[in-house]
Amino acid sequence: MKKINTQRGLYRRLRLKSAVLLVILPFLGGCTVTSSRSSDKDNPKTVTIVTWNVQALFDGDETGMEYDTYLQAAGWTNEKYRARLNTLAQGMSRIAGNTPDILGMEEIENSRVLEDLVEGPLKDCGYQYFCFANNPGASLGIGLLSRFPLAETRVHSITDQGQTAPRPILEARLLVQNQPLVLLVCHWKAKQADQETAVTEFLRRAAARIVVRRLQELQEEDPAIPVIIMGDLNENHDEWYRETGTTITALLPDDPEAAALIGSRGDAESSGDFLILSRNKPPIPVYFPDPAPALYSPWGNELQEGSYYFKDNWETIDHFLLTAPLFDRIGWDFASCMVINQEPFINAQGRPATYNPRTGNGLSDHLPLLLILQLASTQDG
Repeated sequence: MKKINTQRGLYRRLRLKSAVLLVILPFLGGCTVTSSRSSDKDNPKTVTIVTWNVQALFDGDETGMEYDTYLQAAGWTNEKYRARLNTLAQGMSRIAGNTPDILGMEEIENSRVLEDLVEGPLKDCGYQYFCFANNPGASLGIGLLSRFPLAETRVHSITDQGQTAPRPILEARLLVQNQPLVLLVCHWKAKQADQETAVTEFLRRAAARIVVRRLQELQEEDPAIPVIIMGDLNENHDEWYRETGTTITALLPDDPEAAALIGSRGDAESSGDFLILSRNKPPIPVYFPDPAPALYSPWGNELQEGSYYFKDNWETIDHFLLTAPLFDRIGWDFASCMVINQEPFINAQGRPATYNPRTGNGLSDHLPLLLILQLASTQDG
């Protein structure tokens, strides 16, 4: 039995003189939308967006949901938490020479962490809006910081085969120069080191089903609206090839053999719970029939190597996936994408500088990805 839960909330900008007003909306998964004091960035010609798994960003309080290494008994303190916020903020300020306009973060404990960032070390960075989502009883959730207004937010959660995905999908509709942009911020179920990939693949495919459904709904609502799927999907862009092309994965290439595999399984086993990745701009499916929604993946094009290092191999599990309207030369268009693989994000070996809660050294076991959008009217100079 499959169950999809979606909770919706409308955002109104809050004007405050001396304090942040925290508005907790009654969403499943506890989505919180907040406004802070900074001013909007006027008439940008480019928009910078970052997705970053910041590796278990717990606050200084103990609630019983923390990982063992973030307990007071293990030496975790509020001072270490504050120091980590400062270190992360210093790193964010060096992404493309400045903090990004929009920052999606995975593995955030709660909305207080975002509030502490925008009222602390990121206070002067112009983040007027932020939102957070997690599932009840989950240790970590998803956060989003933005310099641009959040017109609407939703939280999507799914239960499949009696199991609920550990984290929901956070949907945010932004207005940038009065043009809409939809973000689906994700952190999909991780693989288990001691289990076969198939054991957890069904939950990643369940999360992909949410994305497919929302893309179809948004397409019906407005075919021209640009959508970006971003976050840690815990699946490589070439996962299907790594699994020898014999099983349906949540991310499938626009490959004739992958399309043939879907066709051979029939509708019962291929009910739209996978995303089709394309290397074409715009991402129009070649081997999968319409209306299959293909998405452009920068991996293998702009992005090489990886953003996460595991068992002596680079993995491409952090993603930006883009819909066709981001290549139509109308409004906001894709400009470039890159992995932030420089100090302080990498160590001396050129690998992610994993955070150590005992010593306070490092940033995260994932590298950030940076996406740059450009206003189409400015592309020809």
